[in-house]
Amino acid sequence: MAAEVNLQGDRRLRRRRIVNRLAEGSATVAALLAVLVLGIVVWSIAKRGAGELSWGFLTKDLPLFGQPGGGIAPLLVGSALLVGIATAIALPVAVLIAVFLEEFASPRVGAAIQLCVDLLNGLPSIIIGVFVFGLLVYGHPQNGWAGSVGLSIVMLPLVTRATQEVLRLVPTSQREGALALGASRWRTVLGITLPSAAGGILTGTVLAVARAVGETAPLLFATSIFGRTIEWNPGHALPNLPVQIFIWSESDLPEDHARAWASALVLLIFVLVTSLTARLVLARTRRRMG
Repeated sequence: MAAEVNLQGDRRLRRRRIVNRLAEGSATVAALLAVLVLGIVVWSIAKRGAGELSWGFLTKDLPLFGQPGGGIAPLLVGSALLVGIATAIALPVAVLIAVFLEEFASPRVGAAIQLCVDLLNGLPSIIIGVFVFGLLVYGHPQNGWAGSVGLSIVMLPLVTRATQEVLRLVPTSQREGALALGASRWRTVLGITLPSAAGGILTGTVLAVARAVGETAPLLFATSIFGRTIEWNPGHALPNLPVQIFIWSESDLPEDHARAWASALVLLIFVLVTSLTARLVLARTRRRMG
């Protein structure tokens, strides 16, 4: 009887080990698949775009239609302006939302606002583009301000969630110490909580920038009809990388396809470097905050 019980126990143990190994193997394959997909994307874009890259490509104006040469300098400047303005809009609003949710909101109100932030995060960018078009562009010329507002809507929930995460990492003892010394809640937030979380907030903002710089849909509705030279005035339509990559990809000319691949490679390098740097800084910030 005892031998039979031991035999059944051994069978269960072997079955559990097999199931565990299958689960671990499946998870490992899935993780490797994600790395493989990213590698294929990077390799494919680099293979097609590296040949077109040069200093002149990065510093010259856009080429005339059907003409060789040219560059993407107006696209780089325009994209930087659009994302810079969007960051200036989204960052303070997102930080205030996160502070309210983590420091002041009641559970019921906080849950409702958190739901809105999550829904905004999942909103398709094409809907944001249509909204911005109807609000700021319809009946008016396309302009960089409208494009920046669209990108700021994309960035807002990302910066909000990142700020919430780092605010939760600030030790409660720091807040309690400030309150015990007679500081108000708001003074504690300004003097203790936000300075402690500044590194994480900056990192979340950089990740949001990496996401926004590649968004196409909001810019198609707001700033897609632009000139071939550098434009510094956000009141006019600003040249930008995502829209121009789309335009070149739809062309029948092989040279336009080459420019699209090279521009996509520039955008990809920026996004990868920015994202990796931000995540390294965020990991260091979390270790420092315990």
